[in-house]
Amino acid sequence: MNRLHNARNLVATLLISTLGASGAWAQASEMSSGEIRKVDKAASKITIKHGEIKNLDMPPMTMVFQARDPALLEKAKAGDKVRFSAELKDGAYIVTAVEATP
Repeated sequence: MNRLHNARNLVATLLISTLGASGAWAQASEMSSGEIRKVDKAASKITIKHGEIKNLDMPPMTMVFQARDPALLEKAKAGDKVRFSAELKDGAYIVTAVEATP
């Protein structure tokens, strides 16, 4: 059992180092749940009522995020339930990915 555990850890470590911190696996593991409250396409901002954002050590709240890519906001609308990833860069909270949830 210990060898199997060690092998799994090795494979996971190799995958993480291969994909890198900004890879798809890292993004998927850092997704948080929320509900869009407002979309401001002109300012590239989105307001999300969210649960805990673990990678930012942030408790649940409603807040405004900048969109890294304005295209992320094209299909977004108030009331949509979403999973999203965010980061803190140069003092600003930025949404880096948004996907609708059923």
